[in-house]
Amino acid sequence: MSTQVPETQEKKDGEQDAQAHEETPQQRRQDKKRERKEDAAKRLAEEEQRKAIDADDTYHLKVFRFDPEVAAKQEPRFDDFHVPFTKGMTVLDALMFARDEFDSSLTFRHSCRQAVCGSDALFINGSQRLGCQTQLSDLEEPVRVEPLPHQDVVKDLVVDMEHFYDQMHSVEPYFDPEETPAEGEQRQSRENREKIKMSTRCIWCGACQSSCNIAAGDNQYLGPAAINKAYRFAMDEREGEGRTQERMEIVEQNHGVWRCQTQFSCTNVCPKDIPLTEHIQELKREAVKRNLKFW
Repeated sequence: MSTQVPETQEKKDGEQDAQAHEETPQQRRQDKKRERKEDAAKRLAEEEQRKAIDADDTYHLKVFRFDPEVAAKQEPRFDDFHVPFTKGMTVLDALMFARDEFDSSLTFRHSCRQAVCGSDALFINGSQRLGCQTQLSDLEEPVRVEPLPHQDVVKDLVVDMEHFYDQMHSVEPYFDPEETPAEGEQRQSRENREKIKMSTRCIWCGACQSSCNIAAGDNQYLGPAAINKAYRFAMDEREGEGRTQERMEIVEQNHGVWRCQTQFSCTNVCPKDIPLTEHIQELKREAVKRNLKFW
């Protein structure tokens, strides 16, 4: 059976396509109106930028830009924004102002704005920080804002967190006791609660993973956040011995705790002040004790 389109049909389709592509006077007017609107918005943004630059109290931001879906923006660059400063303004506040007033295409993650969700972890003036937790007044200008290092950039300041989440889930980050009481609470001693208290503060921001040189060179390394999460459950007295041993076997693997070189970079950048390096070293000691055998 031939798949060739009959000549008469081809001619008809061609006439219809020509008619479809022919611009009507109304469409031309709409296009010109849209162009005028875009030009006006651009001029307004430029005027706002000039006013901000001329103002006495502004902060200069240099923001990383990259958009793989737009040909003109596929080459990474830095854009300058001069943001009017107000007391208490954070880096996230400044980015939101720049997006709302100067460039609506500026892309970054944020949610709670209270250092709880962990979604706005950024590389600010050469250090991993939460945008909502970092005061502009504590930074030197120009404030350089970049996406987290060692992770693939999706667009502008947004990075792909899938691998980080995979590492976190690989340690089975949930409470899994071998036995639960038939009635009442499953009690935990005050001393044990104090022992694991700091490890429970992790907000999955990925700042520690981004700062870790080992994680940058070893894609299979669990990383400080995942190991800290394993510590939180392995050291919880409410989990049974068998389940704790399973967790220890996860962190004792070749790409687990033994890959840590004790550089403290993860501890230094953690926005919740979790002693990550200390927790990793304690798991190392626990692993050694469990593997000791006396004949």
